Amino acid sequence: MIERPVLDALGDALCAPRGDGSVVSLWLQAEASDFQRFNHAKLRQATHVEQCHATLAVTAQGRRAETTLTLAGRIDADIATLAAERDRLLALLHDVPEDPFLLLPDAVHPTSRDERGTLPTPAQVVDAVAGHAAGEDFVAFVASGPVVRAYADSRGQRNWHRVETFHVEGSLLRGGQASKLVHAGTHWSDTAFAARLDEARAQLALLGRPAAALAPGAYRAYFAPAAVAELLGLLSWNGFGLKARRSGTSSLARLASGDAAFDARVQMAEATADGIAPAFGADGWTRPARVELVRDGRAANALASPRSAREFGVASHGASAAELPESLELRAGTLAGRDLLAALGDGLWIGHLWYLNYSDLHACRMTGMTRYACFVVRGGEIVAPFAPMRFDDSLLRLLGSGLLGLTATRERIVAAETYERRRLASITAPGALVDGLQLTL
Repeated sequence: MIERPVLDALGDALCAPRGDGSVVSLWLQAEASDFQRFNHAKLRQATHVEQCHATLAVTAQGRRAETTLTLAGRIDADIATLAAERDRLLALLHDVPEDPFLLLPDAVHPTSRDERGTLPTPAQVVDAVAGHAAGEDFVAFVASGPVVRAYADSRGQRNWHRVETFHVEGSLLRGGQASKLVHAGTHWSDTAFAARLDEARAQLALLGRPAAALAPGAYRAYFAPAAVAELLGLLSWNGFGLKARRSGTSSLARLASGDAAFDARVQMAEATADGIAPAFGADGWTRPARVELVRDGRAANALASPRSAREFGVASHGASAAELPESLELRAGTLAGRDLLAALGDGLWIGHLWYLNYSDLHACRMTGMTRYACFVVRGGEIVAPFAPMRFDDSLLRLLGSGLLGLTATRERIVAAETYERRRLASITAPGALVDGLQLTL
């Protein structure tokens, strides 16, 4: 696993100040991860991955060329390989067409964040599963280890980000029913893992009751934090980016124009300082500690990548090219956990959602299915589970006129994606009590 001295050595060797007006930059993505898969509470697969990918870029006179290589972990060999690539890119740069939307940082902003956690060894995870889930049909995927993002360039900027996290995502299965377990953080605790398993067992016992049949219609409903995070995850894909708003493809276009509004209690922000994502990107732009996206239910800022900032003549937030929030948070409300069932009264308790998509993008209308730990509540008591149902409703309405309350506690839902590498992103969300959720079939 690379440490900060590796960034400094590579930066000094490859990104020395240049007198020809060109800028050389280096973007590193590294991890040392343990992956484990369990079935019937037994270890079925264990893998350890150490990798570091380096994206080397050269920029001059509105032109940019880049390449990405896998580093070998031998500093001298890696420097030699990258130096040869740098020289090749510089020679090719004059053949690259000018990019009218290329925008480089105009100031040097070094940053450093190095958060060491208390991570479980693979053996500790096996022992925890064997000790707390013995005899259960427990299936799970576990990822754990340090993740690094780092940046250096010939302007003298150096940015370092190293976090240590673990993520457990699994289910307890019994009699064709399943209750979901998600446990993530930076400091492993057998006690906390056992508590999550106990919560899943309690839900599984409730799922063993005879299921209630639901007819299509409008229902009072409580979305647990995981379900709210899934709604916000879909919203993130095109709801908050400047490019989507200016091009008319944003699901929050009506919010941005002022034709619609969320409830005044809805406050959303890209809270980089509070998340696990880095405060800088591959292009050297640093990000504010916090960007208000929705203030008092109304549109505030949009996330602007450097390219969008150049195209539309605004300041950049250093957002990624896709302009997705990576540390999205929805502010908590005042609804206490002990009061949730009473506040719901007669309605639906929805633990998770799946198959989410837009049914009407410009109305911010979403469709999806309920899944896992979903129950009918009557008189403030859980009486029965219900089979997966499809909903179709506007998030502008659910968090607008339909919002009854947000919980006082929140959960941070960490991204579980591992395609190519572990993703550093999270959504922090409370639960939401809403009225009139439209179930369609």
